[in-house]
Amino acid sequence: MTIHLSLLLWLPTIAGLIGALLGRRQAGGVALVGAALALAYAIVAVTRFKSGGGLQFVTDEPWISALGTRWKLGADGLNLFLVLLTTVSFTASTAWAARKGGYDRPRVFFFWMGLAHSAVLGALLAQDLLLFTVFFDLMLVPFLFLTGMFGGEDRVRAVVRLFIYTLVGSLLMLAAAIAFAVLAAGDQPISFVFSDLAARGPIANGSQNWIFLCFAAAFLIKMPAFPFQGWMPDGYLNMPLPVLAVFSGVLSKVAAYGFLKICLPFFPHASAHFQTLVLLIALASILYGSAMAFTTTNTRLVLGYSSVAQLGFIVLGIFSLRPEGAQGALLQAVNHGLVVVPAFFIVGLLAARAGSDDLRDMGAGALRAPVLAALFLVVALATLAMPGSSNFAGEFLILLGVFRAKIVIAIVAFAGVAMASVYMLRMFIRAVHNPAGAGMESLELSAGDGLILVPLVLTIVALALYPQVALVRSERAVGAAVAAVGTGPVQSATAARLAESGGAP
Repeated sequence: MTIHLSLLLWLPTIAGLIGALLGRRQAGGVALVGAALALAYAIVAVTRFKSGGGLQFVTDEPWISALGTRWKLGADGLNLFLVLLTTVSFTASTAWAARKGGYDRPRVFFFWMGLAHSAVLGALLAQDLLLFTVFFDLMLVPFLFLTGMFGGEDRVRAVVRLFIYTLVGSLLMLAAAIAFAVLAAGDQPISFVFSDLAARGPIANGSQNWIFLCFAAAFLIKMPAFPFQGWMPDGYLNMPLPVLAVFSGVLSKVAAYGFLKICLPFFPHASAHFQTLVLLIALASILYGSAMAFTTTNTRLVLGYSSVAQLGFIVLGIFSLRPEGAQGALLQAVNHGLVVVPAFFIVGLLAARAGSDDLRDMGAGALRAPVLAALFLVVALATLAMPGSSNFAGEFLILLGVFRAKIVIAIVAFAGVAMASVYMLRMFIRAVHNPAGAGMESLELSAGDGLILVPLVLTIVALALYPQVALVRSERAVGAAVAAVGTGPVQSATAARLAESGGAP
């Protein structure tokens, strides 16, 4: 079987369009079939991927020849498990939305979900800088419509703030991408293809600096990281639950991927020059997100601010500029997505039973819904990086890399680990062990909800038992990206061999 990445990319959109044409009743089911087929296709790609084999399953066709850009897609160690995470998250969220229903225009809803799914896959699979920029901007458009049409009472404010923040980042990225391609070309024809840009070598240090800052701003806004998180509270409070689950679980990971795929290999001087600045931003995100997650009682915002903190850890690992730190960051990106999606579904169920998203209105879940409480416990322990969980492996590698790069920052970052245990245990205990609120219903997890939640939790457990399945496949690509910066002695033997052989990003 030949892996055609263009088919994987467009399957969700095609299914969403077919469902929209068939009618209201069929829209959700057809969209779910398309998402599930994309998931199955991604699983096949992961099983057929050859560790250490570089870019695989390549699709390379002319696109806009006059601009020097091509329709080039490929899978490597950096994006392989993020693609799998995307298909898992969107399949679960589409199933949740199809099961719960309640949308006035289901055909429109599921079409936008399918387009969002395709756009995220396109950004991850793109091997052309302009193509990446197009998909990076496109993936936000469906979420604006999904929030504006199906969101909460304050959805207009949420959409406006989200649009303004991300528009600034998108314009900065577009300008930086064009400038980089022009400067890299010199007297040669302009090309946006990653392999061509890599072959032409790094641009001048001064140009690297300002172009890096433009890309970094776009990525940090999308995550979001402190102090670019101003759009986050309104967005998290007003997005429909299945939309919020994939937004938090997947979109931010594309930004983290962009740092590894673009910033480190193509702007090595700037990455080293601004290392301390980015590490301080990441550290501020950890502390700010953890503190805010501890002080709020809204379950959506607890998970939102915890995501800010977790993404701070991911950026911390990447800009340790050490192979172990970057590998931990990539593993943690997958971990966080797998954990936050079921976490949103679980708090959504608890909120439906309590009639409120506020922790103070919840309780008695352990007594009245023991299966749901048990699933919540697994998710909570994974979030706080309990030893034995895959999150523990990811955070350990991140902190190891930062400890070897900037010991003071690593020591302060340890506080974020302790704070995570506080806010997650606080949310779990209040939600399932406190006396029930006045409106709390005694409904256990239904079979339909279990069919969605249980596989997600089992996936978390499986990755906890064998995180090496992701680490082995990403080792070569991550080592090459970090070795391109060359800020100090490479710590792992594999990364050292890559640096000597000039491993391509």
